[in-house]
Amino acid sequence: MKPASVAAAKVTASPELLTVEWADGTASQFASVWLRDNLPEDRDSHNRQRLIDVADLPPEPRIRDATLWQSEVRVLWQQEERHSKFSLAWLRQHRDSSVESRGPTARTWFEGASLNARVDFAWRSLSVIRADARERLRWLQRLLEDGIAFLSDVPPVEDAILEAMGLIGRVAETNYGQVFDVRAVPQPENLAYTDLGLGLHTDNPYREPVPGFQALHMLIAAPDGGESLFADGFALAEQLRQTAPASFDILTQTPVPFHYRSKTADLYAERPLIQLSCDGVVSAVHYNNRSIAPVRLPARECSAFYAAYRRFAELLREPRFQAVTAMRAGDLVLFDNQRILHGRKAFISANHPRHLRGCYLTRDSIYSTAALLQQQVAQEEHA
Repeated sequence: MKPASVAAAKVTASPELLTVEWADGTASQFASVWLRDNLPEDRDSHNRQRLIDVADLPPEPRIRDATLWQSEVRVLWQQEERHSKFSLAWLRQHRDSSVESRGPTARTWFEGASLNARVDFAWRSLSVIRADARERLRWLQRLLEDGIAFLSDVPPVEDAILEAMGLIGRVAETNYGQVFDVRAVPQPENLAYTDLGLGLHTDNPYREPVPGFQALHMLIAAPDGGESLFADGFALAEQLRQTAPASFDILTQTPVPFHYRSKTADLYAERPLIQLSCDGVVSAVHYNNRSIAPVRLPARECSAFYAAYRRFAELLREPRFQAVTAMRAGDLVLFDNQRILHGRKAFISANHPRHLRGCYLTRDSIYSTAALLQQQVAQEEHA
């Protein structure tokens, strides 16, 4: 099956602008300087990396003429003895000078208590995503949309998490090594290694970079207590923006110090509790009350910051925002550590041990895996 062709009805050009009228009745515009900066012939034919720098361009590149020829647009340039060819498919992909988003758009979920994790989030068995690229892609797409996804039937043995995550992305090594064990131990260096309940939080905001994704694999489940808690930090941040915009602004603009110290590490970083993208969209949440260090603020600004901080903390405590699930031995959860807050209910380790093995994965490697799988599946469908 061949991919559908991209059709255009007409092209027109002024010195500074190319307009493509598509067969579906829509139109796209491309600035002459943008086109000149993206000439196909100025990229290496093998690796597609750029061969020129912006300083190599004419200061004011202008179009002399543009014509439509079959599946491409041919452009002649003023004051240059050259012409360039742009495929319609490439122009369509980059219409209005904006590359289509890599990967699925986040689909926020709010009232987590109303969700059934085994129904409302993606669940696949490890054997299925290992054997079927399409199923692995669907699972990854749901992970990127919801911020969280689960695997079942991952053998409850210590090395299984690395084998499973090798299908998904690249494991990031930290001071804990490639993996870490979450279980109650004497004299713990981290409160996660106790049987106490843990409030909602994100991991390692004191690290540069903050871990992108976190996997937790249940090796031994506690039969009484120890349920896992999850909440969508993007949804809660937007709730704060809507209900208390001044508090939201404070938490996006105030650098918060996070600090972790152990026998083998001394880690420190500053970042806002709520982080925004360049266009003002919530792009990350960093919340870990166990590792927040004394905030460096003038005394007159402390009251407003702490009021905003408290307001957000109270949102995180509301049970209606928390999805609760009891993971079984062999279950594995993978979640966006800069979006999904996680915690757990208390358990009694003296009666029943509880043991999870965890690891962190780099954000870019997961998006890369999804993009490569999408290309692979598309090629198979069009073969």
